[in-house]
Amino acid sequence: MGKTTFSAFVSGLIFSAGLLLSGMANPEKVLGFLDLFGAWDPSLALVMGGAIAVGLPAFMLARKRACSLLGGEIHLPGKQTIDRRLILGSLVFGVGWGLAGFCPGPGIVASGALQPGAVVFVLAMLAGMLLFRRLERGFR
Repeated sequence: MGKTTFSAFVSGLIFSAGLLLSGMANPEKVLGFLDLFGAWDPSLALVMGGAIAVGLPAFMLARKRACSLLGGEIHLPGKQTIDRRLILGSLVFGVGWGLAGFCPGPGIVASGALQPGAVVFVLAMLAGMLLFRRLERGFR
C-alpha cells in the first residue's frame, strides 16, 4: 500500500469516527437539528462550527502551496459564481438531507454499520447520481 493510499485510508477512518462521535450519522439527531420550530437540537451547529474552524485555515494554507504534503497535485474549487445549477443542486441536497436525515458522508458511514435506512439512502443516492449522469449526456 502506497503512502497516498494509506493516508487516504487513515483520513477516512478519522472522518468516519468523527461523524459517528458527533452524531452526524444518526438521522434522529440530524432531523432534530433541522427542526427549527419544534424540538430543535443545536448541538450539530457546534460540530459544523468546529469543522469550519479546522477546515478554513487548512484551505487557506493549501491555496499557498504548489503541492500536497505527500507531493500530489492540489485541486481546489475554482468556480466562485452562484448560478441556477448550484441553487438547484443545493435544494436537492437539502431536501434529501431533510427527508432521510443523512447527507452522503454520514450515509455511507451509517450504511457501513448496516443501518437499513442508510443503505436505502445510499442506494437512492447512487441511483440519483446515475440518473444525473444520463441527463447530462442527453440519454445518448
